[in-house]
Amino acid sequence: MTRPATGRWDRHRLRDAAAKVLAAGLRAADPEDLVRAHLALRRGRLAAGGIRVDLSRGQLVLLAAGKAAGAMARAAEAVLGSRIDAALAVATAAAPAPRHARLLVAGHPSPDARGAVAAEEALALAGGLGAEDVLLVLLSGGASALLPAPVRGVRLEDKAAVTASLMRAGATIHELNTVRKHLSRLKGGGLARAAAPARVVCLVLSDVVGDDLSTIASGPTVPDPTTYADALGVLRRRGVYDAAPSSVRRHLEAGLRGEVPETAKPGDPFFARVVTRVIGSNRLAVAAAEREARRQGLRTAVLTTRLEGEAREAARVLAAVLRECAETGRPARPPVCLLAGGETTVTVRGPGRGGRNQELVVAAVEPLSRFRTHALVASLATDGIDGASDAAGGVVDQDTARAAQELGLAPPSAFLAASDSTSFLGPVGGLIVTGPTGTNVVDLTVLMAGSPLAAPGRRARPGRTR
Repeated sequence: MTRPATGRWDRHRLRDAAAKVLAAGLRAADPEDLVRAHLALRRGRLAAGGIRVDLSRGQLVLLAAGKAAGAMARAAEAVLGSRIDAALAVATAAAPAPRHARLLVAGHPSPDARGAVAAEEALALAGGLGAEDVLLVLLSGGASALLPAPVRGVRLEDKAAVTASLMRAGATIHELNTVRKHLSRLKGGGLARAAAPARVVCLVLSDVVGDDLSTIASGPTVPDPTTYADALGVLRRRGVYDAAPSSVRRHLEAGLRGEVPETAKPGDPFFARVVTRVIGSNRLAVAAAEREARRQGLRTAVLTTRLEGEAREAARVLAAVLRECAETGRPARPPVCLLAGGETTVTVRGPGRGGRNQELVVAAVEPLSRFRTHALVASLATDGIDGASDAAGGVVDQDTARAAQELGLAPPSAFLAASDSTSFLGPVGGLIVTGPTGTNVVDLTVLMAGSPLAAPGRRARPGRTR
């Protein structure tokens, strides 16, 4: 076990350590490395996700979709080479292009016409396969929006509108995808159904808390446990049912009455030839971040990899746990690094800019100002895009409240009320900007407490630590 490093843990040292810890978490989620580690070609047999498939008689077709589609496709090309008979990647504009697979760019987070075209091509690719063929699917976060494939009678604009309304209302990814699956021909096992009787192998980079396969990318290759009743319940619970397009309400109500077929369900026979495996997740990123924190000389504790709920409320709870460490040494004494992974939500209350990670750290500013030790909270979206902003997240410490006041900024609560966390963090130097990272394993939050603050009017003595 790494011994806590000696020397004073002030805000500068904590910030430097936090940057290295976050970077280690991002490196662990590199999609190319993860695909290479879980994919092999040996004597004409495909080894993927813990299984082996004979490729001697049929085609091998590659379909990659999501924010990491380009990187995942490149890794598969490097491993499988000319054995791939056809390849299609569907990604965001920011995604790196694969070397040989045809790349289609589509809209995210709101689906667009390009995504509808890409979805039709994906369904056609899967639908042209026979019993001797293999469809290798590489999925990552964002695939739900990138491959919309709306059901008959529901326009793409209507599906996009209800998705946007749910996001503004603070719907979780589980809730969003429950609705999207019941408005799609591809999601909720639809891709596996289209590919039957071919063999389907799906490797997944999870962007969902808990790694629920039926929620990641809306589960195109797995059974869907949710129902039309569940989808309607989400719209009503989030208060968007009345404002939803009439075509959406009409389709979901018809499904509830049994007039429209349900999504694919457990026991459907074609799933006997489908294998879906998670190869990368938030847990992996958090574990790597913890190892780096220990290497830096910090005591560590992983609080959760299932962080959910309103970002501002989560911030207060996390800051309270950190303060307990600083004042009592429980669950670990300073210098300490607490880690949390997951995905919080933000109920939009104003016209400002920001995202869930920036909101979380702004909500931590006021609690941190009461600490008697150097302390910080940093949080980022691992895809590099935090909500409606160009930042990945933010970082604040025990001095941020004072710095904001000296700059003449309004209190953090005013920015939270306007959903404008970016405008607070920018002036105080609290934005984390990475650009698109090419991966997505939801969010990583780091909380640190270091040495005691120097008493007013006294200089801290170097080399002293608790």
